[in-house]
Amino acid sequence: MVENNSIAIVIPSYKVSSHIAQVIATLPASIDHIIVVDDMCPEKSGMIAQQIAVNDPRIQVIFHEKNQGVGGAVISGYYAAMDKNCDIVIKMDGDGQMDPGFIPALIEPLKKNKADYTKGCRFSNPETLRNMPKIRLFGNSMLSFILKVCSGYWNVMDPTNGYTAISIRALKKLRFEHLSKRYFFESDMLVHLNIYNCVVRDIAMPSIYGDEKSSLRVGNILLKFPFLLTKRFFKRIFYKFFLFDFNMASVYIITGLPMFIFGTLFGIYRWIYGSMHQEINSTGTIMLSILPIILGIQFILQAIQIDISSIPKKMDDEE
Repeated sequence: MVENNSIAIVIPSYKVSSHIAQVIATLPASIDHIIVVDDMCPEKSGMIAQQIAVNDPRIQVIFHEKNQGVGGAVISGYYAAMDKNCDIVIKMDGDGQMDPGFIPALIEPLKKNKADYTKGCRFSNPETLRNMPKIRLFGNSMLSFILKVCSGYWNVMDPTNGYTAISIRALKKLRFEHLSKRYFFESDMLVHLNIYNCVVRDIAMPSIYGDEKSSLRVGNILLKFPFLLTKRFFKRIFYKFFLFDFNMASVYIITGLPMFIFGTLFGIYRWIYGSMHQEINSTGTIMLSILPIILGIQFILQAIQIDISSIPKKMDDEE
């Protein structure tokens, strides 16, 4: 327990049999509950944790009868932590890539009620980036920008970082059945946290790379991520600017987007028609296409500016 806050840590375990014992051994005594979720691990990582639990009553091991993905494992851990009435729940991978020495920094904003959710960020210190493979650095940077747009947290970098901590207050707001259970989980968490106006903070920490085995399939990610990102983006916009609130961003969206689409399609149509019939479009016809495009872009940019300025910053006193 830390300053009257009950702390739980959730460790999703899949193919981490060579690391799980060391990860548990390095956890500080201030952690009240250690919840290991064996996501039908073929290496029986959960059995290793269960053997350690004989001498450590803090450890609870949950076994999945079917592989649910990292998100499904974390959600099972969240449910267990909520049953234990924990105040703060940390999520740490079982592959040894996450330094437990950063736990105090991760939970500090939650203890002081300055954030609902904190996450590691490997992009805060240029020196730490030297340990990151260049191709991964480039990919993470591009993905970070895309996820800023999707999640609405324009102030957050490294959105796929899985080293996180969340308050019980924020956990109770989330609808777990709506969260992705696979590798989109961390990104999906940010989208839903933004919908509920939860405050998110980055915590600077370095990268650690070792001999861990990754079960991430790049092909699946490239095929599924664009669809999921687009779907979640429109979901967030609908909830934030139409269902839960209606403001100038809403007006800009419902006027700017149709104007841009109309101007673009009308311009393409007139260009094709003129080319086929050897006709030169009049100035009025051209302006009928250009003006809606210009105004539409301006309105969309205004909506984006409002979205950026509406990042949750202050803690809400309501439970």
